[in-house]
Amino acid sequence: MNSILFLILRRMRAPIITVIITYTVAVIGMTLMPGHDPDGNHWQMSLFEAFYVISYTATTIGFGEVPFPYSPQQRLWMTFSIYFTVIPWFYAIGKIISLAQDPSLKQAFITSSFSRGVQQLQEPFYIVCGYGETGSLLVGALDKKGMRVVVVEMLQERINELELEDHQSAIPNLCADAKMPDTLLKAGVRHPMCGGVAALTDDDHANLAIAVAVKLMNPDLPVLARAENDETAANMLSFGTDHIINPYTLFGDHLAMEVHALGSYLLHEWLTGVPGDSLPSPACPPIGKWLVCGYGRFGKSVVENLQREGMSTMIIEADPELTGCDECIVGSGAEAHTLHEAGVTDAVGIVAGTDNDINNLSIVMTAREINPNLFVVIRKNKRFNEPLFQHFNADITMDPSDIIAHECLAHMISPLLAQFLLLARAQNNQWANQLISQLVEIVGESVPETWAATLSITEAPGVLSLLDDHVEVRLAHLLRDPSNRERAMGMVPLLLVRGNEQILLPANDTLLQAHDRLLFCGQASAKASLPLLLCNRKSLSYIIDGKEIADGWVWRWMRQHLPN
Repeated sequence: MNSILFLILRRMRAPIITVIITYTVAVIGMTLMPGHDPDGNHWQMSLFEAFYVISYTATTIGFGEVPFPYSPQQRLWMTFSIYFTVIPWFYAIGKIISLAQDPSLKQAFITSSFSRGVQQLQEPFYIVCGYGETGSLLVGALDKKGMRVVVVEMLQERINELELEDHQSAIPNLCADAKMPDTLLKAGVRHPMCGGVAALTDDDHANLAIAVAVKLMNPDLPVLARAENDETAANMLSFGTDHIINPYTLFGDHLAMEVHALGSYLLHEWLTGVPGDSLPSPACPPIGKWLVCGYGRFGKSVVENLQREGMSTMIIEADPELTGCDECIVGSGAEAHTLHEAGVTDAVGIVAGTDNDINNLSIVMTAREINPNLFVVIRKNKRFNEPLFQHFNADITMDPSDIIAHECLAHMISPLLAQFLLLARAQNNQWANQLISQLVEIVGESVPETWAATLSITEAPGVLSLLDDHVEVRLAHLLRDPSNRERAMGMVPLLLVRGNEQILLPANDTLLQAHDRLLFCGQASAKASLPLLLCNRKSLSYIIDGKEIADGWVWRWMRQHLPN
């Protein structure tokens, strides 16, 4: 606010000084002009009377000749003052109008309003730096999950897109450079309710600068950063960045999961989706020979993962020297003779992974004309080309933005969810399919809610109170409906963390201990009801033994002193 006031005073300095000087000359001159009262006595205005007369005259209000009719000299000076003082007023008004349109002042007001809005947040929030394709997907998903978000974006047109979106909660946003420490401070990196920062710009160096700045200003704040370059990722890691996300490596892992463990892939997509959304049936990539067009970072990751799953690959690359491809067919892949040379007729699948959407579409269209049975994986680079990809209807469309958003959600929703997904990837496909069947029975085929709970004095005082009294509290007790202990709530415990011990799908008869951390998945109604059991000793006791606890002091005294 001080900067705004300083900016206004600096812009209005000249017109204010001009008005003061003209008023001073007009007032002093008016006091020097001789006049006469009704009795003919000599009379001159005081400074106050002259200032009063000039004030209503210069502002064009008009009032009359007071307190006595003016002499010719006074009327002459008044005529001069009218024209002398009105010109500075026009000058000042023009300056005020131009000041209202001043970009610097507008930005100062916007920045001040943004900073106040962030400081007034009273619930946990995340800072998302970059509202591009990835940022917009992540912000929309977090908003649907009921989580507050603060957005910093350098391009005004993207901020305009954000403001036009229909979100459940107001999203504070600022058009500024997120690399600047002052911008991050205004966004709330030191705010006690800030839950973390996601650096998702399309510039690795900008993401690195954001991650470093956040870790220096608030070392304990979790940071998720996008990095497509290995050197940048290593630099981020040296500064303690919590999660570094490479979309190409992630997609390679996801493609390998689809080939080798479809259930694990579906479980991952399901738990990181937006609650209520329905997941389409995943494609099942065939086993055999694959053609990979483009051997950049994306292509290398795909080849590595396909070969790890026992697939044979043939690479088509237009610039082998630049990408370091020793054994490949030289060409773009859009030419029929190049595809024939690579053996497209006996291949089971093709990956169009260049950084040009039109080239990718051309590659797969030519390939399918030659071999209509090909399984097609295509990389989409730009969101505005979505209608083209929908029309083509590939088996798998690799969208880096969507992959990064899902990975960020896994860490933002709960650190336990990311921990669970990492452990789940090490399980076999049968284990994942059994868990999916269990979830489908409870929540159907839509994306469920996922949440964490810690048995601490702040989150679960009711549970700790019973544990302190040596009452056995089992996991099964937290799964019962507080209003009807005979009915189970629609939720499944996915993970229990006790110290360094991690228990996947803990048994319902597991005895709970203080400071246990639990990850649940299920219906929104179960998520809303669980805090009642965690915090209310009476409700939890009713679930355990079916007995109501007397709340009033009279009933408690009677229970203690009178025989049953």
